[in-house]
Amino acid sequence: MFESAELGHKIDKATYDKEVPKLREALLEAQMDLSKLAKFPVIILVGGVDGAGRGETVNLLNEWMDPRFLETHGMGEPSDEELDRPMMWRFWRALPPKGKIGIFLGSWYTWPILNRVLGHAKTPELDQSLERARRLETMLVEEGALILKFWMHLSKEKQQKRLKMLEKDPKTRWRVTKRDWEHYELYDKFSAVNESVIRHTSTAEAPWTIVEGYDPNYRSLTVGKVILDAIRKRIDEAGQKITEVSAPPPLPSIDRLNVLKTLDLSQILSKKKYLTELEKYQGKLAILTRDPKFSDITVIALFEGNDAAGKGGAIRRVASALDARHYNIVPIAAPTEEERAQPYLWRFWRHIPRRGRLTIFDRSWYGRVLVERVEKYCSETDWMRAYSEINDFEAQMVRHRIVVVKFWLSISKDEQLKRFKEREKIGFKRFKITDEDWRNREKWDDYEAAVCDMVDRTSTELAPWTLVEANDKNFARIKILKTLCQQIEAEMKKK
Repeated sequence: MFESAELGHKIDKATYDKEVPKLREALLEAQMDLSKLAKFPVIILVGGVDGAGRGETVNLLNEWMDPRFLETHGMGEPSDEELDRPMMWRFWRALPPKGKIGIFLGSWYTWPILNRVLGHAKTPELDQSLERARRLETMLVEEGALILKFWMHLSKEKQQKRLKMLEKDPKTRWRVTKRDWEHYELYDKFSAVNESVIRHTSTAEAPWTIVEGYDPNYRSLTVGKVILDAIRKRIDEAGQKITEVSAPPPLPSIDRLNVLKTLDLSQILSKKKYLTELEKYQGKLAILTRDPKFSDITVIALFEGNDAAGKGGAIRRVASALDARHYNIVPIAAPTEEERAQPYLWRFWRHIPRRGRLTIFDRSWYGRVLVERVEKYCSETDWMRAYSEINDFEAQMVRHRIVVVKFWLSISKDEQLKRFKEREKIGFKRFKITDEDWRNREKWDDYEAAVCDMVDRTSTELAPWTLVEANDKNFARIKILKTLCQQIEAEMKKK
């Protein structure tokens, strides 16, 4: 695979000096057009062999292009803040918005490669990491991103020669570290792992470009031209009318059963028993979240449900049991302009808390397969693929000891009507009822079908849905508190 990058490509200084001004001008023009169009982001990954010019290439791109439309991220060892969250969190929050270019020196491949070569991970773990990387890239591409991956290669002989050359020059001596020579001693191991990684992750939508890194002139012009050609091609495509490929029709529920209709919404809890149970489970939740073991886990509780199902009241009962310093509530509304410039899950990744904290989502990433599906705010293709993307997102969180607790609060159509009318009559509740609530009610059956599909396809072993019978608010609140305590307690008992 690396043979073509060992052919000794060289470009003389005269040719280089002649071509660079034209290339720089063309790159700047492409950047301006990309920014004006603002239809897609460009994500550039730069990896490769130590001493092959990764850092010099990134520095040169920053020199050639306009920094206003360029973000560069040196992804070194993760910080304590980053280690407290799933590995992909640090990359998600650094993604460039539409109209900008993001350069990653080091990427989601760096640590899986290092861990495998250094013996900290076995082949199956590497394979799992690569599968997560492929799924991430597929999702980013389907969200519109242009991904360019460059691998700077050197043969073992040329790596040794280049490291010695850099070390000999006082101006570049600082670039060569003890770690570089340690990695050189492991060249054959690195080469085997690198080749396997590139072979398994060079996909049609995000292929690797292997560049011989020994000659800086050849390396720089090659990378610059590939970036220019790819951006220009995508801009041209964006200017054409592209017919969207329709997704397959929605599948029926797995068991062909409307799970919501199986709920016994007549269940009630007396006021006296409610107050007793409320004190019991709020107290238990308070103790659990103050236990030293809680500092090793994270909790995400998300609330979805019919309009007027009592999500706000339930959330307040949970929050009142917690230390205000250790939780936060994230209300999800229509995406902002900043959020629309990013992949759909970006605005949820950014709110993943550190260990020892609990975050409550008042509505969540399930909006894509609920309101966006029913109201046609996104294409059928988008919401159909969202099921697998959401399952993958939640699986990444659970692997990192994040307890994901998902509540769907269900009420009957008659109970909703009763609550709507009460809200219109009571002054301090009138703000809760809007014209949109009445419009959503007219699509009750469509929303019900969407909820059943959602539960069927995303109630996984790792992150199951808890369906809450919410016609009686007292019953619903206690079920939620009890479930939350049980799931936190179960996770804390694990080693």
